[in-house]
Amino acid sequence: MQITKDTVVTFHYVLSEVDGEQIESSYDVEPMAFLHGHQNIFPKIEEALTDKQVGEKLSVALAPVDGYGERQEGNTQRVPMKHLLTKGRLKPGQSVKVNTEQGPRDATVVKVGLKNVDLDTNHPLAGKHLQFDIEVTEVRAATQEELDHGHAHGVGGHQH
Repeated sequence: MQITKDTVVTFHYVLSEVDGEQIESSYDVEPMAFLHGHQNIFPKIEEALTDKQVGEKLSVALAPVDGYGERQEGNTQRVPMKHLLTKGRLKPGQSVKVNTEQGPRDATVVKVGLKNVDLDTNHPLAGKHLQFDIEVTEVRAATQEELDHGHAHGVGGHQH
């Protein structure tokens, strides 16, 4: 089966900086699944995956504008620690997740206080040129529930 609109695509990936070191790999955990054609993944990756099949491998390079965006200098915010989803001792340079009105967001610790933390609210990968090495592991037709919800569901169904 080819990857087309309304198919659920499962794939493994290795994410690296272009001409740089590896950032993360799904081979250590579960493959990623998404509903193709519903803007649930970077558009350039979705475009590159169109018409591919199980077993195919590809590499996709993303400029910052196509990935996590350009870094915005001065994007810092003081946040009460109670809003952090990341628990434990914090230190400058550490990546954390913070609860916002738009849902969880990634940020980087700049300074730690007693009750507040100063965060760089740029995504930790903002401004980076990235490369995704992808291996398609499964392609299937989406269920009606997935189409209704606009995203893929994991093993056993609904997971959000």
